[in-house]
Amino acid sequence: MILKYKVEAESSGKTIKYILKEKLMFSQSLIRKLKCQNRILCNGKPVFVNAVVNENDIVEVDINFEETSEGVIPEDIPIDIIYEDDVLIALNKPADMVVHPTRNHLSGTLGNALSHYFLKKGLTIKIRPVMRLDRDTSGIIIFAKNSFAQDFLIRQMKDNLFYREYQGIVHGLVEKSHGTIDLPIARKSYSTIERCISPSGSPSITHYKVIEYLKSATFLSFVLETGRTHQIRVHCKAIGHPLFGDTLYGNTSVSLENQEIFPKNQPIIAAKDAAGKDSVLIERQALHSSKVVFTHPINKKPLELTAPLPYDIERLKEILRK
Repeated sequence: MILKYKVEAESSGKTIKYILKEKLMFSQSLIRKLKCQNRILCNGKPVFVNAVVNENDIVEVDINFEETSEGVIPEDIPIDIIYEDDVLIALNKPADMVVHPTRNHLSGTLGNALSHYFLKKGLTIKIRPVMRLDRDTSGIIIFAKNSFAQDFLIRQMKDNLFYREYQGIVHGLVEKSHGTIDLPIARKSYSTIERCISPSGSPSITHYKVIEYLKSATFLSFVLETGRTHQIRVHCKAIGHPLFGDTLYGNTSVSLENQEIFPKNQPIIAAKDAAGKDSVLIERQALHSSKVVFTHPINKKPLELTAPLPYDIERLKEILRK
């Protein structure tokens, strides 16, 4: 793909590097890569990044890199495509599937499935997940098809311009119909996986809204302002309403982990070993990535994508209504 940019009057006298960084939103590392491979043209001719541009000049950038993901074995696994174009693809991830191959999960991942899909289409593309979803969280996940699109989308996340909405079912009746959970999250001591609320943790903000009160549970929507590992799961546990089926954060009664952070009389969930009891209702945490809205890397227009609730969460919701 060739990106083209017509220099406007306000940018006349600026450098190519300025156009790439400020107007086309290229990262510094990608600019270096483009420069080394002579992929930058101005008015049809190769140009250095310190060259000065004039009004109406045409800057062209070739972002067609042939890249493969080393160690990702293509596997013929069905994928549910929500949206696809030349620079990104959005999938509806099922529960019980890892996003990207790791040392412990070399096969059966979404990355393996997507690698096979690209290969079948004759595309030499590196697997570039833009979002992270836990193994047992279902729903929308975005993959970029080149480093430019990946950098562009990740930058929106860092600037809190990438809207991410989740839906989930938690234990108990959440008292307020909407609110914000602003509690710092850190890695738990002696654990490589588990996170906890800690004064020394990274700032973490989750906005929630009640969609429906069930008999002894609450169906919620969550909007992330930050994107920490296990953020929604940790925050739900912290307010005394762990997600149904969450074996990591819902397997014991919830107690106050840090009195200096929490307000007094914070609710404590009544159901001890909640996740163990949940296993007959749902076999994973009841959390789904339901909606994303972001600016498209190429046309710069808002793109909104949604994924309906999967059967197991819909079924759980129906059971908890009775």
